[in-house]
Amino acid sequence: MSVIELFLTAAALSMDAFAVSLGVGACLPLLTPGAAFRMGIACGSFQFLMPLAGWMAGIRLLSLIEAYDHWVAFLLLFFLGVNMIRESRKEEACERRDNTWGLTLLSLAVATSIDALAAGIGVAALKGSVMFLAVPAGIITACLSAAGVCLGFQAGRFLGKYVEIAGGVVLCFIGLKILLVSII
Repeated sequence: MSVIELFLTAAALSMDAFAVSLGVGACLPLLTPGAAFRMGIACGSFQFLMPLAGWMAGIRLLSLIEAYDHWVAFLLLFFLGVNMIRESRKEEACERRDNTWGLTLLSLAVATSIDALAAGIGVAALKGSVMFLAVPAGIITACLSAAGVCLGFQAGRFLGKYVEIAGGVVLCFIGLKILLVSII
């Protein structure tokens, strides 16, 4: 994967956290800078750490999957993209409360970064530099998550599913491009 593709993947991976942050913001009883900061730091940190963990696991398994690396990357990215699109179609009720604390925040940060773990495995399979994915993913996710809380508070939940659909489509196209380049 090129640096541009890794950056686009990082941006696409952050859409999950951004969409969740919009929902969290929409459900806040009162918008505070602390809520946006906590959401940004938590989501950004996990979005940075998960590709590293996936890459380390992928490096250990690389000899087993080297002949199929393009298929692995394609399937992981395409599945993640389709899953993001599918998840965007779910309707969720909004209870007015601050979900930017404790186990709720931790659960949201982990759940929105699972796809980054799989992307890290994909980067290892393609022998790419995981730092070109992890650093932008962490920074972009932190910024978009904080902004998402603020935007969500102002705009409600209208934008959440559309952003997640866009991220899913980008992941699908990057996965398809990897497969086509390897086959052709």
